[in-house]
Amino acid sequence: MERREAAIAHVSYHLPERRLTNRDLVEEFGTWTEHKIKSKTGIDERPIAGEDETASVLGAAAAERLFQESGIPRESVDMLLLCTETPDYIMPSTACIVHDKLGLRKDCGALDYNLGCSGYVYGLYMASSMVKSGMAEKVLLITGDVLTRYVHPGDKSTRTIFGDGFTATLVSSEPEKVPGTIGSFVLGTDGAGHGNLIIPAGGTVSPCCEETKELHTNRYGNSRTKENLYMNGPEVFAFAVREVPPVIERCLSDNGLTMEKIDLFVFHQATQMMLEKLREIMEIPEERFVVDMEETGNTVSSSIPLALKRAQDSGRLKKGDTVLVCGFGVGYSWGATVIQM
Repeated sequence: MERREAAIAHVSYHLPERRLTNRDLVEEFGTWTEHKIKSKTGIDERPIAGEDETASVLGAAAAERLFQESGIPRESVDMLLLCTETPDYIMPSTACIVHDKLGLRKDCGALDYNLGCSGYVYGLYMASSMVKSGMAEKVLLITGDVLTRYVHPGDKSTRTIFGDGFTATLVSSEPEKVPGTIGSFVLGTDGAGHGNLIIPAGGTVSPCCEETKELHTNRYGNSRTKENLYMNGPEVFAFAVREVPPVIERCLSDNGLTMEKIDLFVFHQATQMMLEKLREIMEIPEERFVVDMEETGNTVSSSIPLALKRAQDSGRLKKGDTVLVCGFGVGYSWGATVIQM
């Protein structure tokens, strides 16, 4: 039997037109400078979803762009995976809605999975497993959140960071090694940290009610309700510094590689401060490390594929390069793999 590999055939993305700039934040809060926000986050502006731009609308737009850019026929898709933490409804699955919007075959499966910062790597894991097992020839992986809907306008700590963005990746079955071939995976979880990056209310543990709408302001002047995103920044930072370096070491080992063999490291684009600290700890040369969030902010599960595509478009990522991707964050959850471009 011919050996099959799973490879990334194409990556596309779609960003909302509306933008929230550092100047907008300075004018609104009056307590910062544009330079201070940029120096801490690495961000100049963030795309913000409009009222009618839901996960299904933006996810379908990213997929349509993939079909247009790649020339890959939608009829060839065997499975649709949608990674989102902000679904259109509690039920049904948003993937089913996107399936309808895209006009995919009725014998094409579709499912949601709820992961954030590590979501793209987990999606590649599931897609490549389906392809390698023969369950599918082509898997369409869509990532994205309209997370800014859950960021309170008075929470300066999160408004400076997050943006809305969606990506589409086509994972295809290919003979032997071809451009885009996906390597071995390292995955991990530490659910004990789930409370450090969370939207506390809205699920079955704490349904929305009058109490969950009460506004609270902390000593730093950040305001939110229990229905809004909460992030314990210092704890999340400590988690990343603790867990990411050994994950990278194991990923390299499992793929039979060394640091020197990696042409480009593309991590989850959390904040510039966090990425620079990780780069410093692992002694990765700046020219081989991607920090690209000036125009996008932290787009959660979309940050890795967005950075990959932008690196390709700019010429920084070239055919034949070996790329290590690593996602880490909400959950806590993490994952890493290597892609031979």
